[in-house]
Amino acid sequence: METVKLDGALLHAREEAMELLGQALCLPEWWGRNLDALYDCLTDLGRPVRLAVSHREELEGTAFGQRLLRVLEDAAAENPWLELELETDSPQDPPAQELQW
Repeated sequence: METVKLDGALLHAREEAMELLGQALCLPEWWGRNLDALYDCLTDLGRPVRLAVSHREELEGTAFGQRLLRVLEDAAAENPWLELELETDSPQDPPAQELQW
C-alpha cells in the first residue's frame, strides 16, 4: 500500500492545501482544485493508498481544515482502496523518526 504523508499544519488554507494535495496524490493537472473535485478523485482511486495526516489539531483549527478532514473521512468511508490515518501530536511524545531503507 502506498502511504502519502500529509502535514496538517500546511493544509489549513484552501489554496495551499489544494496545491499540496494535487502534488502528493499525483492528481492530473486538470483536476478542479476544490473539495468536491478532491472527493471525486479520492473515491476514484484505483490503487491502495493510505493518507497519513500529521498535526491534526492544527488542521482542525480552521473552518477549511475541518471541511477538508470531513472530505477525507467521507472519501475513505466510500473507497475501500483509501485508508485515512489521523495522527495526533502529543507534546510529551518525542518526535517520530522516519526509517529509510
